[in-house]
Amino acid sequence: MTRVAAVDCGTNSIRLLVADADPATGELVDLDRRMTIVRLGQGVDRTGRLAPEALERTFAACRDYAEIIKGHGAERLRFVATSASRDAENRDEFVRGVLDILGVEPEVITGDQEAEFSFTGATKELTGREDLARPYLVVDIGGGSTEFVVGEDHVRAARSVDVGCVRMTERHLVHGGEVSDPPTEEQIAAIRADIEAALDLAERTVPLREARTLVGLAGSVTTVSAIAQDLPEYDSARIHHSRVSLARVREITDRLLHSTHAERATIPSMHPGRVDVIGAGSLVLLAIMERIGAQEVVVSEHDILDGIGWSLA
Repeated sequence: MTRVAAVDCGTNSIRLLVADADPATGELVDLDRRMTIVRLGQGVDRTGRLAPEALERTFAACRDYAEIIKGHGAERLRFVATSASRDAENRDEFVRGVLDILGVEPEVITGDQEAEFSFTGATKELTGREDLARPYLVVDIGGGSTEFVVGEDHVRAARSVDVGCVRMTERHLVHGGEVSDPPTEEQIAAIRADIEAALDLAERTVPLREARTLVGLAGSVTTVSAIAQDLPEYDSARIHHSRVSLARVREITDRLLHSTHAERATIPSMHPGRVDVIGAGSLVLLAIMERIGAQEVVVSEHDILDGIGWSLA
């Protein structure tokens, strides 16, 4: 067994997985899995730069993760950075900071590479499941971008588009530094229009409607599942491989978009860092399901992070 550490730094959160990997089978045994909301993508859509306070939040999380990785004695480490750091003019500052703290240079991967990791992480456990027909459509709804991947055992087609829960919130719901509470119907329509345009773009290269099983990844999707199950707290074991119907996603999205910050914050499974962006994230999921005619989404807690981990095996 090889002890590996994988870090996925996205637009909204940074996550760590430390696991024992079997090089022969690619099996991962979790030792530590955690997530910190750092909002690295704060303001990037507007300014084109990573904000100093966003960088410091991210570096603080990296310092915490460095101690955990050292404590577990991981032999290999891979740090992958996605949408926000791809888009930023000052991403060199981010790269230098991570290198100083963790001793590895972050790989600022392309959307296609992100899609490949996500597909591997999400579908490896589904092989042989007779109740889940192939091809799969894996959808990773991040903070700044959403990845669409269609495949059976391997990726057949993939596309990354620039719609995510943070980007849509900042573009349409933030005025004068404050988030609309709740959004107006006009603002919701503007978000929906952006999502539909992104779906048009994705469909040029990815046959979304050929999918027989929709697999949803990342915090917006897992939070919708937690709400659908009325969990008293966030519970990864109950969320992983849960199924949420289209009707339930529609109902939850409507509730989230028409509630206030205070009302959303009282949801027991809601991470404080998602309160302002969950409405836009759930709307991305709903729009995808309606576009492809999916009657349910299979929710996975295993995603790009696991794909990175398996790459080290």
